[in-house]
Amino acid sequence: MTSGGGKIFHRRVNAKPLFSVQPEPNRKIQTRMKKIICLLSALTAFSLAAAEPSGTNAPAATNSFTGAKIPDASHAPVRVTNAVTIAGERVAYTAETGMLPVLKADGTSRASVFYVAYTRLNETNQAARPVMFCFNGGPGSASVWLHLGALGPRRVKMNDDGSLPAPPFALMDNEFSALNTSDLVFIDPVATGFSRAAKDEKAEQFLGDEGDLDSVGEFIRLWTTRHDRWLSPKFLCGESYGVFRAAGLADHLRDRYGMYLNGLVLVSGVLDFGTIRAATGNDLPYQLSLPAFTAAAHFHKKLPPDLQADPARARAEARQFADGEYAAALQQGAALAPEERKKIVVELARLTGLTPPVIEDNNLRIDQSVFRKQLLHGEGLILGAYDARLTGRDGDAAAPGAGFDPAGAAVMGPFSAAMNSYVRGELKFEDDLPYEFLTPMPAWSYNVRNSFANASDRLATVMNVNPYLKILVLGGQCDLVCPIDTMHHSLDHLPLAAAYRKNVSYAEFDAGHMMYINRPDLQKLQDEIRKFIRP
Repeated sequence: MTSGGGKIFHRRVNAKPLFSVQPEPNRKIQTRMKKIICLLSALTAFSLAAAEPSGTNAPAATNSFTGAKIPDASHAPVRVTNAVTIAGERVAYTAETGMLPVLKADGTSRASVFYVAYTRLNETNQAARPVMFCFNGGPGSASVWLHLGALGPRRVKMNDDGSLPAPPFALMDNEFSALNTSDLVFIDPVATGFSRAAKDEKAEQFLGDEGDLDSVGEFIRLWTTRHDRWLSPKFLCGESYGVFRAAGLADHLRDRYGMYLNGLVLVSGVLDFGTIRAATGNDLPYQLSLPAFTAAAHFHKKLPPDLQADPARARAEARQFADGEYAAALQQGAALAPEERKKIVVELARLTGLTPPVIEDNNLRIDQSVFRKQLLHGEGLILGAYDARLTGRDGDAAAPGAGFDPAGAAVMGPFSAAMNSYVRGELKFEDDLPYEFLTPMPAWSYNVRNSFANASDRLATVMNVNPYLKILVLGGQCDLVCPIDTMHHSLDHLPLAAAYRKNVSYAEFDAGHMMYINRPDLQKLQDEIRKFIRP
């Protein structure tokens, strides 16, 4: 999913004047006309001023339009109160929407970071109340997906299975919000949402692993300081690349500010990019993707009867095969014996629902785009990448891979409409700039050379230093972008003291990357987070 910035186009228009006044020799008539024009000008100015909306965070209106204002942290946040029923309990809360500065050493601002924070009202012991800082990934994604899809008190109204509803779209109360368990702060990193670099500051300083950790970490420190939450239990929740960010942030916050966290909620993410990016000599992603292919094939009823009857057994067989015979076959490369190759093809066909010729044509290495195109090729359907349960039609049967992602298409419209309406209508935050949902980041710096970006060591470091840090890994079985087995592999290979491995727990869901758009999974997610934060 990608998004681009808006442009303003100007064109010349040959228009007739609104008033056409013919010359009159009579001076009295000329004087009367001048008075009428002055009166009309005054009335017009008055009506325009009366129609001007009262901005809650914007500077006073001027007589001439000079373009959209870049948001900054100089304006006070906007606060509104509301209530939502969660698990049968009425939860009253304050929603605070605003911008915080990313400060330099001299106290001046490098950037302004947009956030929405929800705090429960009538809490007598603020220090005991948990607070969870939440963000999505990308890199380049705003936090809208976790905010209005999973955790916040309002959510996008999707079909119960997470498929695209017919427009116009709507918001609804989130009866499965995490607000009954923890206060929530949703952060949009610089260049996403309304967050922007300050004037005369280069945006590139924020567009990389280290710059990102520094700016998001500074936001968390300042928000915690201004809201007097240093003694509160603190958690991070990251999705997708946000998992990579959360692992680095936990270590950064400890090392830079002495901020020790209580836990990390890692949703559909990646720690080691070598587990999801195949390359010559790196066949690991093919191996780790196989159980997700099996889960998707089961959902679409493409497995043989014995596996179709028992999905847990099907996934277990896929994992056993991936870790054993399949891994050994991939490791041999072209040296694999023809008889062994035939056995691998037959078993891959059994576990994926693909035909043997497709597997042969792809040299035993099934890319997720090929799988998405071929599994339901006979029905003219392609699968979603982020959620392989969802399907669509790309109109090109001969293409080697899927033309687009039906799962991404299912969420973009509803979430865009909901956030643009919610932030201005209910949260009362006014700004003329577009809310950037997904900002392309082609030049993002991972600060590595000749290797894959990997946050595993940083996570291991902070877990060894802080033995109370707990990890909850959440993943969808039909996620083909960040299969949950990639997280199992990364965490199983952490250089972590054996005594601390009990601090890692997992929960799997039926849907995909954004499992929370599937209503049964959303309910389960709320329960898993509640047990994790308040065991």
